[in-house]
Amino acid sequence: MTTFENRILHYMEAGFPILYLNTFEEGKAREAILSTFAGNLGRTTILEWDGTDRICDICTGEVQYETTNYALADVLDDRISIQNSAAGHQVMILKNIDTFMDDPAVIARLKKMAERINSGLLDATIVILSPILRISKEIEKYITVIEMDYLIDSEIQDVIRNLAKANDKTIPDRLIKEYANAFKGLSEFEIQNIMQLILSQNEEITKSQINLVFEQKQQMIKKAGILEMISPKESLDDIGGLENLKDWLRQKEKVLSDMEGAKAFGVDMPKGVLIAGIPGCGKSITAKAAAKLFNIPLLRLDMGRLLGKYVGESEANMRKAIELAEAISPCVLWIDELEKAFAGIGGEGSGAEVTTRLFGSFLTWLQEKETPVFVVATANDVTSLPPELLRKGRFDEIFYVGLPDRDEQRKIFEIHIKKRRPKDLQSIQIDKLLDCAKGCSGADIEGIVRESVERAFAGGKQVLTTKDLQEAIKNTHPLSEIMKDTIEKMQKEYETRKFKNASH
Repeated sequence: MTTFENRILHYMEAGFPILYLNTFEEGKAREAILSTFAGNLGRTTILEWDGTDRICDICTGEVQYETTNYALADVLDDRISIQNSAAGHQVMILKNIDTFMDDPAVIARLKKMAERINSGLLDATIVILSPILRISKEIEKYITVIEMDYLIDSEIQDVIRNLAKANDKTIPDRLIKEYANAFKGLSEFEIQNIMQLILSQNEEITKSQINLVFEQKQQMIKKAGILEMISPKESLDDIGGLENLKDWLRQKEKVLSDMEGAKAFGVDMPKGVLIAGIPGCGKSITAKAAAKLFNIPLLRLDMGRLLGKYVGESEANMRKAIELAEAISPCVLWIDELEKAFAGIGGEGSGAEVTTRLFGSFLTWLQEKETPVFVVATANDVTSLPPELLRKGRFDEIFYVGLPDRDEQRKIFEIHIKKRRPKDLQSIQIDKLLDCAKGCSGADIEGIVRESVERAFAGGKQVLTTKDLQEAIKNTHPLSEIMKDTIEKMQKEYETRKFKNASH
């Protein structure tokens, strides 16, 4: 009996009234339920309603109840009326009923059935089988959610071997292991479909066809709509300054590029980095450049996409986001403005409760994760972050980025002028720009160069001059002036907390 089947059996034996199997693998879930009661089918009846007009015994095919209007409420009414008898325990599978979770009549009947089961008046277990997790507040306490486990490495290898054998193909064990590693995080159904496609299209199976697996994983990200996949163009060379942080990332790149060797040497799996600091000073571009440096996908997690209106939906979305990141790994998971993502923790109200649970899930995963998902979290205001998140060991390191000094400003000007007007760079007097650009952030400087280039073009000029840039600087109100008090307060906070300086 599998772990999944054991969980089902234990909950049923303990009298839990409603089990919610949240999975796309409907067939596998049904098989698990049948397998769970394989030795007890004489005293256990397994019934199923799949949205049609009848309830059937899935072992015999016998119709137990029929309705003329496909009404789930009527189906449940019929079950409520049944009294305990020598017939034994009844398992009632309700498939894809998420659309009925807004129906007061259905909710009322599910609640009544759960109460009858709890009181011993009905010897039954309701099993909701659906890929969409949707739970009404009224019946939340009666429902236990069970997630189906992903296949382990040996099980994936067995699936590949069986499919290869069925297609009269031979795949070397070494290659099977590489395919199994690429398939991690996918359901058995998805693995079978992709592998069948590879086998049918190719006479000889090679390593190059693994790319199809990664293409399908990218499709998973798009279809789920929880994470955003970004193709970073920025590299570390596009960042002016932040040399400490860049050197640290280069060190991590050596580990991530040879995880097996690093692990054998005793190196831990990298967790990630928290980059705190003033807006517009390079936090976001660093997240993108890290993925480019590591040569792995970049996924952005927007906490707003996780929030759902149904009980448990937000937490399910968080689990799904983590599963997707692990499925696509190795990857960089970028969480921007972390303080906004977990705002309201410890407060009152249902919104705060949801946020607190999401934070707990994220924290547990961050502490215990064993997959190569490198988290890059950025934050402006660390004072609103929960102290548990800043505890040693959550992230590999915490850096702070401040306003660029004169040397860093020089590099930033050079980067942006070279990007737009490389031929004009030599003739521009950077020192004159620096004299009047005190307090400008990296974002301020980028805006100055962008505006200068546009004005020069609109004015019919053929070259960009120092004077053009000086005029743009005069029209700029740097963030250091607008947020002077806030920035000074933030700077003191970073130093008090002993965050590592990203620059020097």
